[in-house]
Amino acid sequence: MPLSQLQHNYFYRAEHIRVTEEGVIDSGLISGYRLMQQAAQAVFDVIESRYPQGKICIVCGPGNNGGDGYELAHLCHQAGRAVQVLQWAPHKAVSGDAHVARSNLKATGVAIQPIEHEAQLPIAEDCQLIVDAILGNRCRSEANAALSALFRSINQHSADVVSVDIPSGLHADTGVAINGAVNANITVTFGAYKLGLLTGQARLYRGQLLLADLGIGDQFERYSQHLGQRCDARDIATFIKPRQATAHKGQHGKLTVIGGDLGMPGSVKLAAEAALRAGTGLVTVVSHEQHQAAILQNRPELMFCRCELVDMEVYSRLGWANVLLLGPGLGQQEWGYNLFKACILSEKPLVLDADGLNMLAIEPSRNDNWILTPHSAEAARLLQCNVTEIENNRLQAVQALQQKFGGVVLLKGPGTLIYDGQQLVVADVGNPGLAVAGSGDLLSGIIAAIWAQGLSAFDSTVAAALIHGSAADVAAEKGQRGMLPSDLLPYIRTMVNP
Repeated sequence: MPLSQLQHNYFYRAEHIRVTEEGVIDSGLISGYRLMQQAAQAVFDVIESRYPQGKICIVCGPGNNGGDGYELAHLCHQAGRAVQVLQWAPHKAVSGDAHVARSNLKATGVAIQPIEHEAQLPIAEDCQLIVDAILGNRCRSEANAALSALFRSINQHSADVVSVDIPSGLHADTGVAINGAVNANITVTFGAYKLGLLTGQARLYRGQLLLADLGIGDQFERYSQHLGQRCDARDIATFIKPRQATAHKGQHGKLTVIGGDLGMPGSVKLAAEAALRAGTGLVTVVSHEQHQAAILQNRPELMFCRCELVDMEVYSRLGWANVLLLGPGLGQQEWGYNLFKACILSEKPLVLDADGLNMLAIEPSRNDNWILTPHSAEAARLLQCNVTEIENNRLQAVQALQQKFGGVVLLKGPGTLIYDGQQLVVADVGNPGLAVAGSGDLLSGIIAAIWAQGLSAFDSTVAAALIHGSAADVAAEKGQRGMLPSDLLPYIRTMVNP
């Protein structure tokens, strides 16, 4: 399904945002100053709704983000709110619309206090809310001790924080915060989503993310090409449709799950059970004979194929399936390697996870009929780099993986990225409760299940990521710590019946 048919929401690079804003202003549709006023109004409306009482401290930088802050201070003052305004980098010239906003605020009699020492902000003791209007999209990638001190000072204060457009310090394209960043409780972003608010370290800093399109949201495709699309739980129904009244199991796919080396039956069982809960009609597990009882216990709906050697029965189970899933608990010994080679040679649609990916790193090949699901460490092995390089630019990493290996690549992590060489999606779901062994097995099982039911490889991967993360979000209502992958199984069933 083309991305344009999804419910919402395109995201862009910071440069695309700038180009669009300039294009809209140059066209005469709106002035730069009016756009600044609308941005300030959007933040003011959030503050009035969420923080209707208490003193507000607004920290303004020298650019247009600071201009938004000055306009916001003007609105707060007009509404009778007690407001303190701090100016960071007072030695830097404030120009353009930001200068107009600052001058208009000064004319009201509101004092603007310069910040002399970043490590000791003169925030009023009775301040109930801090507004971060320091950098916006102007964050750079080089270290800056003064900025680090400024962010620490804000974060150490007891007041809640609202960030204007993007938490200062967070890179708008990568989600990296080389100097740290402001820890916002709420971020009000403008115009369209930025990738750096959706992946990388963004969730450490952004808090609740709200989008205000400022009346120009429909102009972005005129001036810029979107980078990709943000999806969440609301998009599941775009992919998963009700079953026909006359449906039978053969119409819902046949999946073979291969893995579970000696002593590791849990991974392959989790993947297979997740596939059943995601709606696959028939699921066979290929594993060691000694695992049969453990895998079929409490899950008699699964079929089992004993495998000590890759024999004709195993090849039969591979040929029977619409889709193969290789990797959960596979190990990296001869047994697993022989199964890896058999799956590759089968030319069947293939989901590769876990040790299947580690073997691919050793014997690289390219295939447009598979789905790869690496986490950062597996991605680093596949690209022969280190994890830091992956995390410093997750978009570049997922693009490099797809270019090298083909197919669809899902790069796990907060703000999971899915890319097929043309389409890019961020799955903005999930939580830290997934940071436990077995979560990836569930995900690969769901991906394979949806693919076996007839969706395209890309749509299957997006849908599965949304189902997996959304099920985790429901399960986390009972607490993230101690959440087990098996806790998600009943919620997976809920998510595939939207």
